Amino acid sequence: MSPFDGPNRSRVPGRRVIIAAVSLDVDGLLDWYARVRRPLPWRATRDPYALLVSEVMLQQTQATRVVPYFEAFLARFPDPAALAAAPAPDVLAAWSGLGYNRRALALRAAARVIAERGWPADLTELPGVGPYTAAAVGSFAWGREQAAVDTNVRRVVERLDGERRGPAALAARAAELLPPGRAADFNQAMMELGATVCGPRVPHCGECPVRAGCTAHRTGGPAPPPPRRGAARFEDSDRWVRGRVLAALLAGKPLPAAVAGARRARALAGLERDGLIELAPDGAPRLPT
Repeated sequence: MSPFDGPNRSRVPGRRVIIAAVSLDVDGLLDWYARVRRPLPWRATRDPYALLVSEVMLQQTQATRVVPYFEAFLARFPDPAALAAAPAPDVLAAWSGLGYNRRALALRAAARVIAERGWPADLTELPGVGPYTAAAVGSFAWGREQAAVDTNVRRVVERLDGERRGPAALAARAAELLPPGRAADFNQAMMELGATVCGPRVPHCGECPVRAGCTAHRTGGPAPPPPRRGAARFEDSDRWVRGRVLAALLAGKPLPAAVAGARRARALAGLERDGLIELAPDGAPRLPT
């Protein structure tokens, strides 16, 4: 059944989707995306491996920060076989500075599966690949009719409908909005809209191509976000300590003096748990092989 079939759904000229009195001008959204989309390098390829690298890097990391890492990583590891065969220290060194380093080893584990067995039909069978990444890679590489719902898409859909949903209901709603045959462009357009216009704290509703059908816009704009609490310094976090430990090991240097006591113990335990280091019999950390 088409996403436009069934109760309370209809198609009208201009491919405007209407569901429960909420309207999404799909053509307007796609036309807007074609005009303003950022020239991000992963948008110029349908290579599933390159797309998988980009999607893993983009998890919890801004696109502009990812671009140089993406290009350098593909130059160093141009295909799944190259990444699968690479020693862990080389992979971590290429990733160093991007953050959330366990993503790098999960990506290498996925590359090993692909190199040995090929791409699975269900991409969530790959290590580190969840429903969003599977839908994004599937639609961008192979044109699969799958809605990719990341944080940006969630925000757009919730404001469009004026309703918050759990993950399953949100995925179903996004699938209803998906225009047949345009999954890749639609997913990219929704992400671009959330990233550049429908922002979490300061949405630019005047620039939104679908504001006419948006519940939040019709009712006076999105609710203001809750005030930010005083944020703790990043340098005081265990994540900062973990980063310093890994950076020192990659550089072949001693651990910094600031990494000591309970913070050092927690960092080493977490890094070992995530497979990012190994501990020698004397407790000294070293990079995995």
